[in-house]
Amino acid sequence: MRSSWLRRLCVAGCAVAVATAGWAPAALAEPTPDPDRARVDTVVHDSAQQSTLIVYSAAMRKLIPVNVLRPKDTTKPRPTLYLLNGAGGGEDSATWAAKTQYAKFFADKEVNVVTPIGGAFSYYTDWQHDDPVLGRNKWTTFLTKELPPLVDKEFDTTKVNAIAGISMAGTSVLNLAIAAPKLYRSAAAYSGCARTSDPVGQAYIRMVVADRGQGNLNNMWGPVNSAGWRDNDPYINAAKLRGTKVYMTSGTGLPGQFDRLEAPLVAGDPLTLANQMVIGGIIEAAVNECTKQMVSRMRALKVPHEVTFRPSGTHSWGYWEHDLETTWPKIAADLR
Repeated sequence: MRSSWLRRLCVAGCAVAVATAGWAPAALAEPTPDPDRARVDTVVHDSAQQSTLIVYSAAMRKLIPVNVLRPKDTTKPRPTLYLLNGAGGGEDSATWAAKTQYAKFFADKEVNVVTPIGGAFSYYTDWQHDDPVLGRNKWTTFLTKELPPLVDKEFDTTKVNAIAGISMAGTSVLNLAIAAPKLYRSAAAYSGCARTSDPVGQAYIRMVVADRGQGNLNNMWGPVNSAGWRDNDPYINAAKLRGTKVYMTSGTGLPGQFDRLEAPLVAGDPLTLANQMVIGGIIEAAVNECTKQMVSRMRALKVPHEVTFRPSGTHSWGYWEHDLETTWPKIAADLR
């Protein structure tokens, strides 16, 4: 009996000594995360209706912040709208959060609104090669395979989704819907050029990726005019959008209701409004032509779609916020 108690005391003493020395039993150690598996690394509750997920992407081997707007009533599962930023990927000041009142608009809507922060000048696509400037971009994989199941699990969603995006992402949302035909009930492209493999589309992409982003276009879809460009052309692959509700908007490039002289200018930059009206006008006019061509293509293929051709409007946030608000009732109906 005595020897049994001595053995127990010895075992207890050894355990205390190990703990005091800073060691822990292997069974209690934190498991090492699998680098080949996407995961939610951290959840930050910014407010009652806003959260930030820090998501690890196995495809890109990095952490990606994801903003999430939540409905007031979270007692029931809700659908999800993936809302993408433009060319800056949300890494700059041109974001839905900074340029619009989207949080206020969605405050009483029964939907989760998910916006990743990252992917500047990437076209939210899977690049064929890592880029010396823009790094590793596997956004199609992240947005269609990695992120949705994590969002569904974290927020107990209905697993019914839609996607919308502006400018650069107006092209991306169509390609994402083509890549994952059953993932989104609808896709809304606001001022996006739906042609990527014709000369005009290529020039537009070169302006975004190469001129602004300093990326190498060959690393994205391969050499211009190669199969990679055709595979990522919504115009060529429009038939694959059948089964997805498609909404498109564009303006003529002429100044309109959100291009007012009394609009506030960015401090220290008196040319902001002029740039919006001139450069933004030229860009929107080109986008408008792309949209017309896409509409003709979809009509020929008898692919259902809805388009809004604004009689005016530049390539700017006032119009995109208005487009989101006016198309939302249709998207909401798709999500029910």
